[in-house]
Amino acid sequence: MAGNDLGSLIGGLLGGGQSGSGGGNGGKILGALLGALMGAGGQAGGGQAAGSQAAVGNNPLGGLLDMLTKSGLADQAQSWLGTGDNKPVSGAQIAEALPNATLEHVAQQTGVSSQQAADEIAQSLPAAVDKLSPTGSLPSGSLEDIIRQQKL
Repeated sequence: MAGNDLGSLIGGLLGGGQSGSGGGNGGKILGALLGALMGAGGQAGGGQAAGSQAAVGNNPLGGLLDMLTKSGLADQAQSWLGTGDNKPVSGAQIAEALPNATLEHVAQQTGVSSQQAADEIAQSLPAAVDKLSPTGSLPSGSLEDIIRQQKL
């Protein structure tokens, strides 16, 4: 439901469209991840809200970045928000940072293994966060609205 809509929007944001190249599957997997985090109300790790925008309402991206930061990926996550180069992250690092149940849920929803889901998230998340934060910080509002604004 929400994950499918997010997947389509994120796939378009990443330039994946309908061609099987990168953005389409990555968008689907990121959509499932963000949809799962929204459905959990941010309880999958962002509930303590170190950053004031962690997993609030319809925008779970802050909570996801908070989870990554607390898992030792602060440099990478910060590089995606900034205006410089995006530091890479590995599928193993993503798998370590996300709750197992969340990653398994994403894998089940998208028909891939948990490892493949983690690898796709690692590949797609830096570009998605970078495009969603052109000013160097996460904009406020619902994730769907933010994505639609960036696609224009």
